[in-house]
Amino acid sequence: MSRLGRVRGEFVAASRSFLRRRTAVFFTFVFPFLVVLIFGVLVQAQAAGGLFAEPAGWYVPGYLAVVVLFTPLSRVGSEVARHREGNRFEKLATTPLSRVEWLLAGTLVNVAVIGAAGLLLLGLLVGLTGVSLPLSPTLALLVPFVVLGVALFCGVGALLGALADSQDGVIAASNTVALPLLFLSETFVPRSLLPAWLPTELSPLTYFSRGVRAVTYTGDGTGVGDPATMLAVLAVLAVLALAVGARALPTTD
Repeated sequence: MSRLGRVRGEFVAASRSFLRRRTAVFFTFVFPFLVVLIFGVLVQAQAAGGLFAEPAGWYVPGYLAVVVLFTPLSRVGSEVARHREGNRFEKLATTPLSRVEWLLAGTLVNVAVIGAAGLLLLGLLVGLTGVSLPLSPTLALLVPFVVLGVALFCGVGALLGALADSQDGVIAASNTVALPLLFLSETFVPRSLLPAWLPTELSPLTYFSRGVRAVTYTGDGTGVGDPATMLAVLAVLAVLALAVGARALPTTD
């Protein structure tokens, strides 16, 4: 079987495995609704200044970052931990499927699932908060931004799953990594409200938020970066994260 065939076969198997977990499917698609309801409708509507003083459209990268960041970290990390606990990597080593191909197939599943959840989230934002997205060719860049963002954090999730001692440890580690990144990467909190000494450029999520804001926000240039540059940086980081994550996967347990 060719490499493409092996990746496609693992992709189909991983997709079916995800769909069989009805609780995971339910919360994957309900979570965006809860995020928009809490931050976009309840908090945003009552904000008179401070943290949510920016126009609603400015926070689109923040809403997308929630699913692009949290879901891959927890799902891929937990999957790696389950494979370790069940000695599945030992069985995988006896097949032609390599660790890189296994992680790539899992990443493609996450891209499909999170892409659908992100589309739902954008629809909710437009319908519930009145966000207006610019109908221009640059809006199409939103797709590679989401794909590369998911791939990046799938790689990080694989690394966490390889290092953590259990599935509970993966969840704790992913939340410990995700929460600071979410609020210190120019997503919900503007750079002007963060300490001047804080190097937000060290967070990979910053490049996602700046790039997404550049293609979805029509207001002032606060927190906006050049989309081509942000996309290039995100692509490099995604490749590095997947390479490191695949390298960290155990051959045997």
